[in-house]
Amino acid sequence: MLRNSYLTLCLMLVVYLIFSWVPVKHALHMFQQNRYEAGRYGAWLKGNIKSFSGKSMPILGFVIILFLMSFFVDSVVHQIITVVLVTAIGGFMILNEIKKEYIKPLVFTDRVKRQLIVLTLLNIVVYVCLFNFTKYWDIFALIYSFFGVWLMVFVMDLITKPIEEGVKKKFLNEAKRMLDSHSSLIKIGITGSYGKTSSKTILQEILSEKFYSLMTPASYNTPMGITRTIREMLKPIHEVFICEMGADHVGDIQELCDFVHPKIGLVTSIGPQHLNTFGSLDNIIKEKMKLIESLPSDGCGIINMDNEYIRNYSVKNNCRLIKYALQDKDVDYYATNIEYSPKGSSFEVITQDGSYLFETKLLGEHNIANICAAIAIARELGIEWKDLQQAVKKVKYVEHRLELKKINGYTFVDNAFNSNPVGSAMSLEVMKMMPNKRFVITPGMIDLGMQQDDLNKEFGRKMKDKVDEVLLVGVQQTKPIVEGLKESGFDMEHVHVCKTVKEAFQLVYTLATPADTILLENDLPDAFNN
Repeated sequence: MLRNSYLTLCLMLVVYLIFSWVPVKHALHMFQQNRYEAGRYGAWLKGNIKSFSGKSMPILGFVIILFLMSFFVDSVVHQIITVVLVTAIGGFMILNEIKKEYIKPLVFTDRVKRQLIVLTLLNIVVYVCLFNFTKYWDIFALIYSFFGVWLMVFVMDLITKPIEEGVKKKFLNEAKRMLDSHSSLIKIGITGSYGKTSSKTILQEILSEKFYSLMTPASYNTPMGITRTIREMLKPIHEVFICEMGADHVGDIQELCDFVHPKIGLVTSIGPQHLNTFGSLDNIIKEKMKLIESLPSDGCGIINMDNEYIRNYSVKNNCRLIKYALQDKDVDYYATNIEYSPKGSSFEVITQDGSYLFETKLLGEHNIANICAAIAIARELGIEWKDLQQAVKKVKYVEHRLELKKINGYTFVDNAFNSNPVGSAMSLEVMKMMPNKRFVITPGMIDLGMQQDDLNKEFGRKMKDKVDEVLLVGVQQTKPIVEGLKESGFDMEHVHVCKTVKEAFQLVYTLATPADTILLENDLPDAFNN
C-alpha cells in the first residue's frame, strides 16, 4: 500500500514541511517579538484566538473537503490529490509571504536559526508518528501544520533554553573580563520606564565633545545586548561607557548592575510600563531605583524630581544625589522658559553656578528633561558651560522620538518608538503649538497591564484641541481611544479607523497639505496590530 512506502513518507515530509513553513516562520516571528519569553508568547496567543479563528476558516474548509473525499475515492488517489493540493496551497502561502511587508520583520539571528532547526525536527517527529499511527494522517498533518506548530514553540523553547543559557553565560563572562581589564573606564548606567534611549543618545553626543565615549546602540539594554556591545565595540581608547539598562522583571536591574558596576546612574522616569511582567507598580519603582542603590558610596545618582514616584522614593544609599526638574525649582538643575517652534526648542537651565540659555533641534518637554540630565552628568565630568551650549545646539534628532522630519514633502513629528502615557501627552502638547492643521496617526499604547484600556482612553481624551484629525491603526486595539475621543466631545467625523499603517498613510496624504503637521505616535510590532 502507498502509505507504507518509505518513498511516500519522504514525499509527505517534504510536502508538509513546505506547507508548514509559513506558520513556522510566523510562530518564530511572534516568539521573537515577545522577547523569546514563553509566558508573553502564551498570553499573546490567548489574546489572538479570534484573529486565528478568522484566518483559519479556509483551511478548516479544505480539511473538511479532504475528509469527505476519503469516503468516495481510492486511498491512493486521495493521497495524490492531497499532495497536489497541499503543495499548491503551501507554495501560494510562501509566495504571498515573500511579498508581505512587516513593521518589524523576523531577524534570523543565530538563536532563531537554532530554534528553527529544533522546531523543524520536532515537526518531522510529529509527521512520522501521524503517518505510522493514525488512519487519517494526511488530514491530521494538515491541521497540525497550520495550528499545532504554534503550540510546538513551547516544546522547542524547553529544549533550546539550556543551550541559550550556556551561550549567554559564555559571552557574558567574556564581556565581564573585558570590563574588569578596563579599570579607568567611566561607566554610566541609565534606566527608567521611559526616556532611556533618548537620554543615552543625547548624553553620548554631548560627552563626545570631550571624551572617547561608547554607548550601547539602539535598544541594546539586556545582558546579551550589552555583552555584544562590549565584545564587539569596546576598545582600549574609550574613556566613557554609557550603558542603557532595560528591565521588565524584578531582578533585571540588579543583574545588570552586578555585570557593569556603573559609578554614575541616571533614572529618567518611572511609570506603569511592563506592568504585566512586573506585577505591580511598586515592583517597578523598587527595580528602577536599584540602579541608584547599587552605586558605590563615592558614586553619583542623577534623578528626575518631576516624576512623582522618584520624588517620593527614599533612596537606600549614601552616594551623592544630583536632582533635575522642569517643574520643581528646588533642584540642582532646573530647566525653565521653554519655547517651541517648527525649528526646535529653546530653554534656560538654572543652577547654583548661574543661568544658562540653550537651543536645540529637539522638541518636547521630555527631551528638554533628557538634555538637562545629560548636562548634569557632563558638568559632573568637568565639561564647561560654553562647551555644553555648543554641544546641545548640535545634538541630532533621536530617531523616532519626537523627530521632526519631511516625508514626501509633508511635515512629520515622528514619535513612533514605544509610546507611553507621559511621552504621548507631551507629543500632544507639542502638536498644540504647531501651525495649520494637525494630524495624529497612532495604534495606541501597549504593555500597560490592567491600566492599558484606561490609559488609552485618557490618551483619546487629551487629543481634543491639540489635533484636528485622528487616524487610528487597528480596529480592536484602538477602541479605548475612540471611547476617550467621544467622551471629550471630539468631532467624530474627523476620526478615521484604518486596518494598517499603510492604509493610514494613504489616507493622510489625501487629507493633509505640506503646510500641516502629522504626528506619528507609536509604531507597534506586528504582534500587536489587530
